[in-house]
Amino acid sequence: MTQDKLMQSPVAVQAERPLCVDLDGTLVKSDTFVDSLMVLARRDPAALLHIPAWILRGKAHFKSQVASRVNLDAAHLPYNVPLLNFLRDEHAAGRKLFLATGADRVMADKIANHLGIFDEVLASDGTVNLTGNNKLQCLEQRCASDCGFDYIGNGLADLPLLQGARQAMVANPDLRLKSALKRRNIAFSRNFTDRAHPLRALGKALRVHQWAKNLLIFLPMFLAHALNVASVAKACAAFFCFCCVASATYIFNDLLDLETDRIHLHKRERAFAAGDLSVSAGLGISVSLLAVAVITTAYLPKTFFLYILLYFVTTLAYSLSLKRIVLVDVVLLSSLYTVRLLAGSAATGDPISPWLAAFSIFLFLSLAMVKRFSELQNLHARGVNPSNGRGYLLSDIEQLRSFGTASAYASIVIFALYINGRDVMALYRHPDRMWLITPLLILWISRVWLLASRGLLDEDPVVFALSDRMSLLLGLGMAAIAFSAL
Repeated sequence: MTQDKLMQSPVAVQAERPLCVDLDGTLVKSDTFVDSLMVLARRDPAALLHIPAWILRGKAHFKSQVASRVNLDAAHLPYNVPLLNFLRDEHAAGRKLFLATGADRVMADKIANHLGIFDEVLASDGTVNLTGNNKLQCLEQRCASDCGFDYIGNGLADLPLLQGARQAMVANPDLRLKSALKRRNIAFSRNFTDRAHPLRALGKALRVHQWAKNLLIFLPMFLAHALNVASVAKACAAFFCFCCVASATYIFNDLLDLETDRIHLHKRERAFAAGDLSVSAGLGISVSLLAVAVITTAYLPKTFFLYILLYFVTTLAYSLSLKRIVLVDVVLLSSLYTVRLLAGSAATGDPISPWLAAFSIFLFLSLAMVKRFSELQNLHARGVNPSNGRGYLLSDIEQLRSFGTASAYASIVIFALYINGRDVMALYRHPDRMWLITPLLILWISRVWLLASRGLLDEDPVVFALSDRMSLLLGLGMAAIAFSAL
């Protein structure tokens, strides 16, 4: 160290020291390499077959091959906002900033160019995997004449860097890193935390509010008036199974849709898109939920297992490709509601009448249509063209409105015909009272479509129905009328 630098104040020396920042899990809350793998799995599943050969040539080569095939949008990555603001302040004060990452250089350069605050980028190059001790040696050589370096990291792989830095800082540190720092008596001067509470993030990922759809499993039992302890227990077990499988498939769908969710006005707040949960955690949770569901099906009739398998395969096919085929997606979504009814019937042994099957097909097709319609309507109101790859155009709005409203009123006609049937006469002592449900159905479905046309409907009608006071009151009214008809 020169005599001039020895005479400088500690603050001045720190200002001259380069501040080196890790990328994955630090500057960006997610792992860009793993994110790229999920995008590759959605866009080109066949490319995943080459992964074993890429791995055999080293991790740096593996990263390079993935980066050459996937173009992540740097503008919509889940950045650690407090850390990014700090880096911008340091850059404005004239401090040298290095982006030092194990990510491939293609990805690192893209992010550095987007942010415009880094003086230099040090990254993996297809041959050397710039993590751990490799990164430490690189920084020591690069910063030998700069009074060392300061470093910001987040995981156990950053431990050698934090130990070798003049000043250590962390961002969303994991428990293993905290424990390792404590054991080695390494103090960090700053902690840039920007992540939702794990339980809150998990609740978002599981989409607990969507479990309301699985209440359809109880409907065959209630409509058959076959309430007993054994049937209720089987229906509850079936409900639990469907909740596990549904959440597992929601997570898998979110992992595949990371990139498109991040540019969506609301979906960018989802746990994986926002970087609040990691992809590896999501895969682990998804597999665990499926395992629990399979174990639970052992206590239910074999026919139920076939229906839940059908549900899983259909939702998986939907997530992988079918949701991008116009109209096929809404037909599949509506059919999944009917599968729930059939599964409930299989679990409890209570048959489903043809009237209920027909009513559910048309009603749920309308709800699937209104979901797509409201998405397009909200995009149209913002002057934005669809970019989620589903194949719908803004010019399809009126046609979707026609399809959806026709299907809605067809379901009401079927319900009216059902009231005059022999099933109702046999199950209800006052079947004429069931006619009072018809105007409430008309009011609710008409209101849903009117609000959607005004751009006031949440893109998911189930979320809307659970949070809308009028919908809840109408639902209670229908239940009260049905109870009075018994």
